[in-house]
Amino acid sequence: MPALSNPKHERFALALAKGKGQAEAYADAGYKPSEPNASRLTRNDKVQARVSELQERAADKAVITVATITERLLAIAKKAEGKNEAPMLQVARASLMDAAKLNGLVIDKADNTNSAVLTVSYVTRSDADAPVPASPEDYETAE
Repeated sequence: MPALSNPKHERFALALAKGKGQAEAYADAGYKPSEPNASRLTRNDKVQARVSELQERAADKAVITVATITERLLAIAKKAEGKNEAPMLQVARASLMDAAKLNGLVIDKADNTNSAVLTVSYVTRSDADAPVPASPEDYETAE
């Protein structure tokens, strides 16, 4: 939908889409402040359609995805690497690690939920001449 043909109506719709109240949007559009008139203009079908369209466009632009965040992190890393200074290289490394974590390439140790536990019993020998176990299977283990 193109901009409304009445410039005041368009400014009113823009103000509403930005989240302003009816009375404030009405005054910002250039009208003499009037809550009843602001309410009436808000119910105008063309104004309602325009506000909906503007809000949908804003929502589309605000969508943040893993891909867009990754792209931005990689751009930060590339720019920081170009400086070739220790603090900037730390920024580059942090950005690359954040991108890797975001994409599941790195898992923090705190995220490891491995619950398998292996208990090993060590046997001490008093006899120094006792044979040493030949393989790991010769050790006692309990699961």
